[in-house]
Amino acid sequence: MHQPKPVYVGYLLVYFIGSPAADDERIRMALSRGNDPLHYRELNAGEPVLTSSLGTKGLRDPFVIRSPEGDGFHLIATDLWTSGSEHSTRATWDGAERTGSKSIVVWDSTDLVNWTGHRLVKVSPDTAGNTWAPKAYYADELGTYVVFWASKLYAQDDPDHTGTSYNRMLCATTTDFRTFSEPRVWHDPGHAVIDSAVIKHNGVYYRYTKDERDQTASVPSGKLIIAEKSRELAATTYDFVADRIGEGEITRGEGPAVFKSNTEEKWYMFIDEFGGRNYVPFETTDLDSGKWTQSTSYQLPPEAKHGSVLPLTQAEYDRLLSAYGGQTSDS
Repeated sequence: MHQPKPVYVGYLLVYFIGSPAADDERIRMALSRGNDPLHYRELNAGEPVLTSSLGTKGLRDPFVIRSPEGDGFHLIATDLWTSGSEHSTRATWDGAERTGSKSIVVWDSTDLVNWTGHRLVKVSPDTAGNTWAPKAYYADELGTYVVFWASKLYAQDDPDHTGTSYNRMLCATTTDFRTFSEPRVWHDPGHAVIDSAVIKHNGVYYRYTKDERDQTASVPSGKLIIAEKSRELAATTYDFVADRIGEGEITRGEGPAVFKSNTEEKWYMFIDEFGGRNYVPFETTDLDSGKWTQSTSYQLPPEAKHGSVLPLTQAEYDRLLSAYGGQTSDS
């Protein structure tokens, strides 16, 4: 049963950072300055809020979702560690895509401060080489969450995953982030795609995905964001809206975090300009237009990348500020 929509007074940004420090693949949080979606202060003095003792012990691409009842939260992340002193002989990205984790890291919370149930949950098939950037959205028409992530899939007769493959988006359903349905291919355009994010408006699901191909004259959409839409979240075919989102403003982008303004008919998308500025915010007042304009004034945590943004009630906002304090930075 869905509750009346609460009044939201701010935003929580959950992210990791892109520096090659020993603790960069941990989960950090930042709190908006009031109801401003573009200006944030780091929580916990900028130090990690969550670390993992499971799997690779690395955490990337954190995503937090509110339950449809509004009283609970789940946080999921990629189980991958590529840097830090213990990884001076780091595995290559190729190795991480062939023999990486088949699981996602999960926590649960009722208050966004205390996180319990830290667990690894296998969601990918044995033929998968990696399980990257999990996100989720609640599908009203199904009465369940749809969780989606990127995996390279290898042939059944290639158990060592030595063949060639490419990333595509897989999905599974769950009601509790503990038990998941059998995974299936959700989005496979015949070439590599990763990092899908979804938002719903007026009964339509809008999906934003990174075209993972190298950018060339014949593939101008490579390494930029594609927009599509569907009235069914789990559909395997979406209608094209736009591609090359961010072109001209960023050199390349991934890990889109998309969310609606708490105060107006406007949406924001933080795109990770990897290898560059990390998060760069964009905005639109018309999801169907596919036109996103770079925000002119913003203050995000240094090196913040590839996370998610959650609207907060006053009680949630105050609780986070009380628990972690707000690091003020004007840099």
